[in-house]
Amino acid sequence: MADEFEIIPVIDLRHGAVVRARAGDRASYAPIVTPLAKGSAPADVARGLLSAVPARILYVADLDAIIDGAAPDRASLDAIAEACPGTTLWVDAGFADAAGVEAFLEAGLGRPVIGSESQVDAGLVRALGDRAVFSLDTRDGERLGPAALHETPAHWPRDVIVMTLGRIGVGAGPDLDRLAAVASSSPATRLYAAGGVRGPADIADLRRLGVAGALVASAIHDGALDG
Repeated sequence: MADEFEIIPVIDLRHGAVVRARAGDRASYAPIVTPLAKGSAPADVARGLLSAVPARILYVADLDAIIDGAAPDRASLDAIAEACPGTTLWVDAGFADAAGVEAFLEAGLGRPVIGSESQVDAGLVRALGDRAVFSLDTRDGERLGPAALHETPAHWPRDVIVMTLGRIGVGAGPDLDRLAAVASSSPATRLYAAGGVRGPADIADLRRLGVAGALVASAIHDGALDG
């Protein structure tokens, strides 16, 4: 069992604003309305999240990069980093090639998250090793990205996000069966659940599975983790 369970707050960026994620339907995400910040500016929302849940890591999904292939939103990432000193950013910006990841690492913007949905083969994940976090992505039961990345734990770094896109922001609960299956296939991997966490009961279930942490957004904005 994981020694220390980490809550990792999540920010989804679109067109320079933080948006509210729901069911992985990224094109329809609207700017967030939250009691944690007066607007949807990335720095303000980041500060609000960390005031609600002190965290060592903040996860940022750059949706313009993931959906449209845009360059990482450097201005928003810089603003978040400045607002949250001492916090490590895990950033998914649709990384699909070594040059893009190396430029990101050289800029010192955080730790890259390599999503299976953005890959054509296992090469980038294998080459980066523990310098990156790997996100094992599914939507509606469909495994996204190369089959080899889903079926061969030897390709994975130590830190792996089990991302169930359809459960994001809809109050469905985490995908415990899938998490258990992934944990069984690679016991040494440090797993992070993404999608569906509603509150303390779900956190307790994840702890019992030995999951290392969870990526959480809606439950923080809604104050549900205090229940």
